[in-house]
Amino acid sequence: MRRSGLHRQHGKQGAGGGGGGAKGIYTKLTIAVVVLLICTLSLLFSATIGGNRGSLEPSEINAEELWESAKSSGWRPSSAPRSDWPSPPRETNGYLRVRCNGGLNQQRSAVCVNLFAICNAVLAARIMNATLVLPELDANSFWHDESGFQGIYDVEHFIQTLKYDVQIVESIPEIRKNGKTKKIKGYQLRPPRDAPIEWYTTVALKKMQEHGAIYLTPFSHRLAEEIDNPEYQRLRCRVNYHALRFKPNIMQLSESIVDKLRAQGHFMSIHLRFEMDMLAFAGCVDIFNLEEQSILKKYRKENFAEKRLVYKERRAIGKCPLTPEEVGLILHAMGFDNSTRIYLAAGELFGGERFMKPFRDLFPRLENHSSVDSSEELVTNTQGLLGSAVDYMVCLLSNIFMPTYDGPSNFANNLLGHRLYYGFRTTIRPDRKALAPIFIDRENGQTAGFEEAVRRVMLKTNFGGPHKRVSPESFYTNSWPECFCQVSPKNPADKCPPDNVLEVLDSRLENKVTSDPETLAEKNSTSRTER
Repeated sequence: MRRSGLHRQHGKQGAGGGGGGAKGIYTKLTIAVVVLLICTLSLLFSATIGGNRGSLEPSEINAEELWESAKSSGWRPSSAPRSDWPSPPRETNGYLRVRCNGGLNQQRSAVCVNLFAICNAVLAARIMNATLVLPELDANSFWHDESGFQGIYDVEHFIQTLKYDVQIVESIPEIRKNGKTKKIKGYQLRPPRDAPIEWYTTVALKKMQEHGAIYLTPFSHRLAEEIDNPEYQRLRCRVNYHALRFKPNIMQLSESIVDKLRAQGHFMSIHLRFEMDMLAFAGCVDIFNLEEQSILKKYRKENFAEKRLVYKERRAIGKCPLTPEEVGLILHAMGFDNSTRIYLAAGELFGGERFMKPFRDLFPRLENHSSVDSSEELVTNTQGLLGSAVDYMVCLLSNIFMPTYDGPSNFANNLLGHRLYYGFRTTIRPDRKALAPIFIDRENGQTAGFEEAVRRVMLKTNFGGPHKRVSPESFYTNSWPECFCQVSPKNPADKCPPDNVLEVLDSRLENKVTSDPETLAEKNSTSRTER
């Protein structure tokens, strides 16, 4: 796959510019490319319907079929507005600053903690008619990584893509008052967790109008996910899947790794969440030696609220991350053999090689970004946001993705949603609760029928096709149906927007700019000067 396929966008739904001359030509070319891409995606999704796997009996699972994308049933991704969506006014109510922090110190998922917060920040700015200041990323507290938004994302693309939705600036401009330059200080607020829209249109907006700017921190999960407004949800998808694109160096590294992996055929990616923070969070310590148990207990005491957790009880209800060996046994039962190439997205696995050996014995063709690409840039940044971003892109573009613990794992949850949006790409999601008694029986010597029992559980799971979102599944894990459409739907609300939707939005934005009194005054002044 070439670089265009690696972008964290799929048909630049918010990009482009107005104006005449070369800029106007560029706009028309951009729209033409977008329309062509939309049509290509539509044909691709339609073509895969007939060739994708259908329902299977437990004994009929075919690993080869899983390398293909899931059945789309005529759905395709679409986050463009489908109803009246006014462009942001020139004058806003003030500036919105947010700090994207909170959540577990997950090595692979800080990028995705930030993704959720950035999506919410854009939506909050739209709701309050505010000018958004580029969000602050909180990664340095764990990695000492000070990359920030500008170090990870393509800023110009982000601002351009969302120009139909919100006004965005890189920093709050200084103002001159009484002959002096003055900085606007944002009034600091702590939003409630999962705050409703009403909090932003009352409490937050009032403070913004009083002070000119507000600073929301912390800003992890500070806006309700389930909102009864599909256009707001589609805005979240525009941010997540179109506006947020990693910088060119990250895309190039990702492209290099994906190309090398695909040179030898299809490959699977696994988010192996057998790491210290997750094991301590889950309270799953009994399988480790005394020294390791002490480390996990100490970490839990320092980082999480005190809670009585009994390993056997937690294990029996599927609350423990799968061990590497259990992951290997699931894949083997599903028909994958030792020729399967697997890319591992993981931080430092807790317990070391003794836990990896059983998995490696079953699947020896294991890779990570360092083994595929040993460039200095990755070696020196493997534990920072760069390594996390590259892992994200490789997992997004792999033929199959398997999360081993998708509870509070933002990395896995956002990837599940992104792969769904990217064309219903296959995911293998183990049902840990249903698998737990099967693994416990095996450990107790009851091995008869083990693989058949695993297959029965796995075939009841969803492999990446469109499905109804049911709590506690997150909107970021499954944005169907709000961010999908059909050309010939049964429900009119699911109808795809017209292909010229970008032209309509661009025309509205241009009309708003040219009719603005300040803009007209500037034009008249320029005209008089030229004469």
